This record gives sequence, C-alpha cells and structure tokens, in this order.
Amino acid sequence: MAKQELTCDDILRELKAQQYRPIYYLMGEESYYIDVIADYITDNVLNETEKEFNLTVVYGSDVDVATIINAAKRYPMMSEHQVVVVKEAQAVRNMEELSYYLQKPLHSTILVICHKHGTLDRRKKLAAEVEKVGILFESKKIKDAQLPVFISSYMKRKGIDMEPKATAMLADFVGSDLSRLTGELDKLIITLPIGQKRVTPEQIEKNIGISKDYNNFELRSALIEKDILKANKIIKYFEENPKTNPIQMTLSLLFSFYSNLMLAYYAPDKTEQGIANMLGLKTPWQARDYMAAMRKYSGVKTMQIVGEIRYADAKSKGVQNSLMTDGDILRELVFKILH
Repeated sequence: MAKQELTCDDILRELKAQQYRPIYYLMGEESYYIDVIADYITDNVLNETEKEFNLTVVYGSDVDVATIINAAKRYPMMSEHQVVVVKEAQAVRNMEELSYYLQKPLHSTILVICHKHGTLDRRKKLAAEVEKVGILFESKKIKDAQLPVFISSYMKRKGIDMEPKATAMLADFVGSDLSRLTGELDKLIITLPIGQKRVTPEQIEKNIGISKDYNNFELRSALIEKDILKANKIIKYFEENPKTNPIQMTLSLLFSFYSNLMLAYYAPDKTEQGIANMLGLKTPWQARDYMAAMRKYSGVKTMQIVGEIRYADAKSKGVQNSLMTDGDILRELVFKILH
C-alpha cells in the first residue's frame, strides 16, 4: 500500500505537539504552504533567547551542500534543538550529497529545506533517505475550483465569515496565488468595522477594488443565465476599466469554467455530488453552476465555446488581429457563447 502523504495541516499538527523530525524537505510549485511550515518552525521551536545561538537561516545561492551539512552537524547551545533553514534550496548544486548526512542525522538538529518552483526526483537516493528519517512534502498548486473552500477555511480560522458571493469575487479576481490571496484576506480582516465578523461583497468592492456588480463572477452568472443585456453591460464596464479587469484573466476563468462543464457531461452521476466528484470540487454546492449551465448549453455547444475562447485568447495576443480591441474581442466572444 502506498504511503499516505502528510498535508500541511498534518505537519503543523505534529509541530504544535512538539513532535519534531531531523529534516523537513519542503518542495513544490506552491510557495505558500512551504512558507507556512518553514515560518512556523522558525518562529516557534526556539524561544527568542535560544534563537540567538541556535537559529541559522541561509540561502541556496550562497551555500553549498558541505556548508549545509556542517551547519546541521553542530550541537545546540543551551537548547534542546537547533534549527537550520535553507531558503531557495533549488539553487543548491549537488543536493543529492545531503543523503550521506541523512544516513546518520543529528536528532537535535531540525533541518528545513525550502525547495520552491520544482520538486526532488523521488526515484533518487536523497528522496528515500528524507522519507526514512523526516518529511518529504510536496506543496501543489490548488485548482481554481478549490479556491472558495480555501478562502472560507482560512477566514473561519480567523473567526470571520465570508458571504458566498464575496468569496467567489475574490477567488475570481486574485486566482490561485495563495500568498497574494491570503494577503488580500488579511487586509480585509484589518479593514472590517469593529465588531463585524462577516465579509460582504460591498467590503470586497470598497477595500479590494472589485465592483460587486461588474466582475468575472457576475459575467459567468450572466452567461449561465443567458442574460444578454447583463453580459454586455459587464463587458462595457471591463472595457472602461481595463487595469482592474484584464482580458487575460477573464478568458482564463471562462476557459476553466467551460472546460469543467465539458467534463461534467461525462459524469456518470449527474447529481450535485456526482458532478462535484467528477470535477474534484470540495463541496456539492459548487456544482450548482455547472448543473445550471448544462440546462442551457449542449455538449456540442460547450465544445464550440471552448474553441472560441482559445481563438479569442490568440486574438488578444495579436494573432491574426491588428484592429480589434480587448473590448471588441470579448464582445464578439460573448455573442458567440450566447447565440
């Protein structure tokens, strides 16, 4: 049976229980979870006095493997542990040589390797040695469809509720850059009036700069409902406010939605739960938009729409287009979607 990989929450739970491993090899495309784990270890394993002598933070471009190993082999001073953090570890050459240290690691050392924008080759010896004595964690990008659940969970941990429309607006506007997304969420929390524990679309509009009536979430809703007037009003607003509503973001979100809609047609179970399972959605209610769209668009039409979005994307980048503005491209695309 394949070994079940620990999640970020699993690792944090262990750390909070003071169950430490000799090495945490944190890798992957999503920087956010790598930073969360590394920051927790840096901030909480040692007290402020212990950090003076027992916390070492280095950058991959400034060190080699021998330097990392020598730091890891030091004994802590007046402390039970020492922490060695290697940031931007993807820049370290010959990292494979770290496997020799891991064959007999110093258990008073907590070595944290932050390898961003890539992964360790799991077939090589280093990956096997890490998994024997410590944690090999891959931080993966989350799908756009999972963003609303991430936002809701993050805010609930802070004691704040989010209205569903506010959640969708923020997810559509920021996208899957979790570091930026959590920054915007923290900004929202700070700007909430005293005593208010619920974020509304009005707060999103006021503090993030997204119109509660004219945004990608509302455009998608207009297309699902085949509301021609509303869709064209939104496009006109986008055309007048290009900096806050870039065409590439709109096309990306439309492509994601209609691509998922294509997949929904292949779900053996067409209930909310069945479609949620097919699309990898966290909760069944997220499937409601797809079910509504399936009542308006056939599978053949959806396939044509996906092709038209690709064509619009090429035009927006100047391919076979010398005259059309971004507004013209969107207006033409919406016409083709709705007719």
